Formats: sequence, C-alpha cells, structure tokens
Amino acid sequence: LDRCPVSHPDHAAALTNLAWARLKGYAQNDLQDIDATTSLFREALALRPQHHPDHPLYLYNLTEALNWRYDKESTAADIREAAQLYHELLPLCPEGTYLRSIAAGENGVDYVIGECNNLPIDASEEGICLRRVVLELCPQGHQLRPRALDKLAWALRSRFTQCGNVDDLDESIRFRREAVSLCPEGHTDRDYYLNNLACSLELRFDHQGKPNDLDEAISLHKEALRLRPVGHEYRDTSLDNLGRALITRFNKREDIDDITRAVSLHREALTLRPPGHPHRDTTLNNLALALKSRYNELDVSEDLNEAIDLCHESLRLKRLDHPERHVNLLSLSSALCSRFMHTRKNEDIEEAITLCQGSLAALPSLHPSRYFSYKWLKNAYLFRYQIQHNPADLSLAVDNFRLASRHPTQGFPERIVQAYHWTIAEEQHGHGSALEAYSTFFELLDAHLATRSSATSRREAAAAFHYARSLPADAASCAIFCDNLRHAVELLERGRGQQWSLASRLKTPVEDLESANPKLAHNYLELSKLVSNAAQDSTTITDRAAADRAATKAIRHASRMDPAESRTDLIVLLRTVWDEIMLPIVNVLENVLKLKHRSRIWLCPTAAFTSIPLHAANPFLTRADRSKEPCLEDLYICSYTPTLSALIRSRQVMKKRATPSFVAIGQGQPGAGKGKALSAVDSELELVHELVPATANRTTISGDAATRAGALEALEENTWVHLACHGKQDPAQPYDSHFVMRDEHLTLLDIMDKHIPHAEFAFLSACHTAVGDEQTPDEVIHLAAGLQFSGFKSVVGTLWEVDDAVAKHVVEAFYTYMFHPKEVGVMDPTKAAWALNCATHAVKTTVPLEQRMVFIHIGV
Repeated sequence: LDRCPVSHPDHAAALTNLAWARLKGYAQNDLQDIDATTSLFREALALRPQHHPDHPLYLYNLTEALNWRYDKESTAADIREAAQLYHELLPLCPEGTYLRSIAAGENGVDYVIGECNNLPIDASEEGICLRRVVLELCPQGHQLRPRALDKLAWALRSRFTQCGNVDDLDESIRFRREAVSLCPEGHTDRDYYLNNLACSLELRFDHQGKPNDLDEAISLHKEALRLRPVGHEYRDTSLDNLGRALITRFNKREDIDDITRAVSLHREALTLRPPGHPHRDTTLNNLALALKSRYNELDVSEDLNEAIDLCHESLRLKRLDHPERHVNLLSLSSALCSRFMHTRKNEDIEEAITLCQGSLAALPSLHPSRYFSYKWLKNAYLFRYQIQHNPADLSLAVDNFRLASRHPTQGFPERIVQAYHWTIAEEQHGHGSALEAYSTFFELLDAHLATRSSATSRREAAAAFHYARSLPADAASCAIFCDNLRHAVELLERGRGQQWSLASRLKTPVEDLESANPKLAHNYLELSKLVSNAAQDSTTITDRAAADRAATKAIRHASRMDPAESRTDLIVLLRTVWDEIMLPIVNVLENVLKLKHRSRIWLCPTAAFTSIPLHAANPFLTRADRSKEPCLEDLYICSYTPTLSALIRSRQVMKKRATPSFVAIGQGQPGAGKGKALSAVDSELELVHELVPATANRTTISGDAATRAGALEALEENTWVHLACHGKQDPAQPYDSHFVMRDEHLTLLDIMDKHIPHAEFAFLSACHTAVGDEQTPDEVIHLAAGLQFSGFKSVVGTLWEVDDAVAKHVVEAFYTYMFHPKEVGVMDPTKAAWALNCATHAVKTTVPLEQRMVFIHIGV
C-alpha cells in the first residue's frame, strides 16, 4: 500500500489486500482494530463506483467486514447496512458466476437475512424500509421469505398502533396472508402464521368494525388451535386468543354459545398456566372478562363475583411497572362498576374510579388504551350519578365521554359508539352538551366513512350503526328545543346524505382551474377518473323483495288496482298526510311567511318521511258551495331535494349553460329474464320526439342500440334526457339499483361514476327511480338522486310502479307544458316542476290518482 499512493492504478487493490489480511486476523481473534479494517474496505469501494467492472466485488468485500463486526460486536447498524449493500449487489451478480455463488450462500445474504429477522421490531420509517429491503432479498421460493414477511408485517402493525394509519394495518394483513399461503398444511410454522394473521384481523375489526374480519379471525384461531393439540407448547396461547376473539363477537352479537365456549377455553388455558407461570395473570384476566360478559347477559351473580376475584388475583401478579398493567386495572374497574349497580355498595364504585385514574396515570397521552380508561371512568361516574344524583358526577362523566370519543389513536367505530352513548345520556339526564354530542357523532361517522374506498363499502359501514338512524332528526329536534333553528338545519344537513357528500369530493368542479391552468386541470381530471374507477367496486348481492313501510303499502298497492276500484284506503292515508304533516306547514307558509299561492316550495324530508308522498297531501274535503278544498299541489309547486347541499350545488352550476341537446332513450324489449315487454315505450319515444323543439338537436336511442354503453354515452353527450324503460330499486344494495337495457343493467354506480357538469334535465319514465333505501333512509340513495349527483340539475322520477301506457298521458301533458308554443325553442329546466304540476292536474280525468302522484320533481 505504501508503494501504491492514491494516484496509483493499483491503490484500490492494495487497500483491499491489506483489509482482507486484517479481517482474517480479526476473524481469528489476532487483531482487534475492525473499525480501521472496515474503513479500508470503504475507501477501496469509493475507488470502484457504480458501472466499474469491479464494483460488485468491492460491495461484497465491505459486506464481509460488516458481517464479521456484527457477529462479534452485535452492532445493529452493521447488519442493516449489509442488507442495503446486498440489495444493491445481488442484481449485479448473474446466475452461475462465482461471485453469485458466494454472495447468495448461507454465509452471505442468507446470514444477513437471518440476522435482520432477529433484530427487534422497529416501526420507524427507517426500520420499515429495512424490512422491505430484506423481503426483496427473499424472492418467491426462498426459505426465509415467510419469516421476512412476518417481520415486515409486525413493523407495519406496530406503526399502525402508534400512528393509526389503517393503510399500514391493511398492508400488514396482506403480508401475513402471503406468509400463511407459503406454509401449507403440514408446515411446522403454519400455526404461528395463522395466529399472527388472526390477531391482525382482530385489530382491524377493533378499528373498522368489519364483521367479516372478526369471523375470519375466529376461524383462523380455531385452525391454529387444531394444530396445537394437548401437549403442544403453545396450546395455552391459542386457547387464550380464541377465547378472547369469541368474547369480542359475543359482545357484538350476543350468541350465548360464543361466551360459553370462551369461558371453557380460558379455564383450560388457566390449567396450562399454573401458579408461577409468567403469563398466568393474562389468562386470569381473560377468564374474568368472559365471566363478566356472561354475567351481563344472564345476570348470574356468581359469575360476577368470580370475575372480581380473578381480577384481583391477576392484578396482584402484575408488576407495578408492567406496560400492560392498565389492562388489569380496567378489567377490575369494569367488574366493580357492574357489582355497584347490583349491590349499591359505595366502596365498589370508589375503588373502580381509583383504578381508572391509576390506569390513566400510567399511560402516555396518545396511548391507544387511554380510550378504554376514559370509557370505564365515564361509566363509573355515570353509574354513581344514577344512584346518588350528584351533578358533579354527571359533569365528570361528560368530560370522559368527550375524551373517549375524541381520543385520536382509537378506531372510529368505538369512538362513534361512545359519541352515540353520549347523546343518549344527554337526552336522559340533560347535562347541556347534547348538541356537542350530536356534532361529535356526525363528525366521527363522516371520518369513518371516508376511510372506505367505495360507495358500496361506505353504505355497509353506515348501516352498521343502524340503531342511530334517527340521530339527524333527534339532533335537529334538540336544537329546536334549544331555540337554535340555524343549528337545527346545520345538524340535519350534516347528518344526512353523507354518502353523496363523501362521493362529491371526487367530483370537484374544475372550471376555474381550467381557465388558470388547463394542463393541471386535465391531469386532475384524469387522476380523479382513476380514483373514482377504483372506488366503484360494486358487489353483486342477491335480489330480495322490498319490505314496504306500513304507512305506504296501501299507496303502492293502489298502483296495481283496476281504475274502477275505490281508492278509499289511499284517500284516508293522503288525508292523514295532509292533516298531520303538511297542514301545519301550509299554515305557516300562508299566514306567517305570506307566501303567494302557486309559488315553488322544496320538500327535504328526513328519516321515515323520505318514503311518504308528501307532495300528494290532500284534505279531500268539499266546501258548502260544492267546490273542493285545495290540496298541497293546488296551492304550491312542489319539488324535492335529497339535501340542501344538493340543491345549492345545482343552483350554482346553473349559472353556466351549454348548447341544449335532447336524447330519448327507450328499452321496451329487455333481454330474457329482465322483465315484461313495455309495449308503449316506442310510441312514448315518438311522442316525446314530436313535442321537443326541433332546435334541441333531438336524437332517439331504442331497441338494440339501447345498451348500457349506449345509454352511458348518451347521458354524457346530451344536456336533456328522457328515459323510458324498466327501473329497479334494489333494497338490499341500493347502489345496484338500475335501468334495464338490452344487454347489461345501467346501474346507479355507473351513473355516479360520470361527471356531466353541462347536464340539465332528466325525465325518468321508469319504475322506482326516486324511492330510497330503507336501511339508511336519510342517505336518499336512488336513481334520481344519482342523476342529480352526476350533474343533472332538474330530474323527474317515480316513487313506485308505473304503468307505461298510463304514464304516456302524463309524459305528453308534461312536455306540452314544458315547451309552450308561445316560447318556441326555449329549453328551461327550471320550468320542470311547474310543468309536472300542470300535467298532473291536466290528466285527472284520464289517469288514476296513484299514477299521477307517482311522479315527483327533484332539483331546481
């Protein structure tokens, strides 16, 4: 080296020779200066940069030094760097070469992989990056790949528990699934990977509340337990894990078989963890939870007393500095609260409160388990208030409701439940924070639904909180009671139409952006399409008949009646709608607001009112002079709007108009199994063509041309649309509601996927196009709302079945009024509500009542 200075061509080789000689001495414990040796290898590598033919060899030399230093000194940084170097080296070593044979052997990269797998889990970005590198060093078929997958999954799961990003947990589960798939039946480690996947699915269930995750976790725990028979060293772990998962499912579904099995499993696990076993305290606590859950269902006091004894024993075994001690504190606190409500012994509730406070003192501010401390402390204060009626306890309970529902590291489903219970407690006890509780609930639900990538999954997530479906109306009622009408409207709007609100975030108007930066606007629109396409993953669900609401069954039955039959039941119902719902409103409109007759009004019904034909309210009374008492549609021009936001958006966009074009789409001969033939469709299309002004650039699509693709293209290319075909509202999966075309269905999801800002008016001459979803009525998910969402500002839809031959009379009258001879060529979508009102009046003598009132107007 002394004879080969820096400028000498053999300087790098001389450095390497000296470094290898020193490394040999270090390996034989003759030399100790490994740091200087490693520096020589680094200096040599710097002289052989990328693309130099000797670069791979010099990379390998440095890894050898790092591996030896790690082997003797266990410096984690060395093995991490070695992994990064191998990640660069292996692609540079072709198969069959000598360098490949030594680098890819058990003393090369396999050694590095194995030692990296033994490093502690590091959830930092650097730690996760290392795990990804190690996984890439284990291609498909590599014997260490399952372990590398498992370690990366652990790191991602740890980061999820620290930061709460569900993407980390989802990715962790994907890696765990692959690890299980690489360990088929008979593999020695299959039980280990099954157990880990099950635990991750449980964690995602806790965070997102997907029932399938919990059911799959239980199935996986059962398989793991089968692979760990009596005598297996980890049988106790599987017994405990399966029992815990069954407790969770029992608390959600109350299947007594689940809790009976859980108690049995935990008792067996306890026999495998006798006194002195390091995990006996965990099993004691789990058995206590199972017994308390069974007590909550069956009210057997022996279960509760045994649970408290087990909690005390478990707590005694837990070290004061144990990081999971708070779990035992909360379990005992929960059991004592239950016994207090049964025995009214003050010492129980006092101890319960002290235990919760102790758990909070032991946890850092963002620890996920603080949520459970707040939850049980809230319960303790609320229980004591219910018995002792001290207002201070109610205030403390509300404080902890607030802290639990807003704790950022707990999953949304649990926090939503706490906010809901907060609203219930407020309604029962009247602390004064009810409006805050309602607002918190809506805020959390909105955030929870935003984590779902598709409209279908968002609806499923919302339906999981079916017990809270009355909350928008309850919140508004509360605000009205507080004499805060503005807040009432805001709460009602915030709690309704959340599906449309979330979906609209992918439909941001870009007109202003187009004028400022056309290229950026184009890129944004393309990206939005990709995101939207990925989101619309409609799931096929078996059709089932809709169970109509009791208050409207007679109305819908009337649509199938013979014209000569009496409409007595229908008249009684519509008279009730007038007397109980609309008359008080009309009195305010006339006498307080002084609204002129024949003015337009918009109805924005909530909850059960969404399924009632409010526009058809009628007193059916005759005056002394034999004239009829006016009904609602005699007095005012009625329109509906799913939400106030939808109406506001339509009005704003209407300021800019495109050149009108009109398309009539009809399908009277659907394919086999898609419904009966509609004989009047073709004549209806001809009629519409005659009545629409020639200046409207009219086109007609029917027969074989009326396909799903053809209809979608026509919707995008025209500003006015008339649809005459079968319509189907799917009550089980409303996003699968559809218009029947010749080939495939044109679904609500198809329509939502389109962004048609220039669209103006649509007439839906089809059945069930404006009837909502019974599970989530406040979401107003139907075909007419979907067209409004995609861009149509004014829509005529139907509430139930339409007779196509009878409907043609309404269609003819509507377009006659819509395009008045005195206003040649004028196409104004804001006239649609007035034209429909006039049309239904004009056909009174030819069209039965239930077929006139089936048509409603939505929008501007």
